[in-house]
Amino acid sequence: MRDENCLFCKIIAGEIPSSVVFENEKVFAFKDINPQAPVHIIIVPKDHIACADEINSVNSTSVAACFEAVPEIAKKMGLDNGYRVINNCGADGGQTVMHLHFHLIGGEKLSEKIV
Repeated sequence: MRDENCLFCKIIAGEIPSSVVFENEKVFAFKDINPQAPVHIIIVPKDHIACADEINSVNSTSVAACFEAVPEIAKKMGLDNGYRVINNCGADGGQTVMHLHFHLIGGEKLSEKIV
């Protein structure tokens, strides 16, 4: 499913340019345009799921596919010493695009203060 008004759905469809680092039938990953670390990748399911609150037994395979892609993306990006995967859910959680996504962040020693 796709949401015609969703920024990430438009990126997945190629309507908005992005720096793609990974793609398969269920997952799309691209470089964040405002990176918070030397490596900052956005990993999204191709199916539109607004946020973690909408994960269910019907769409959880798309979420699992995102996490199955994480090690491959991390290796491709040279994150041999570790990385962080973050999800923001809802306005109070800091979510700014209402399409479930995961931030893969690394490339330097990360602060323990984030989580």
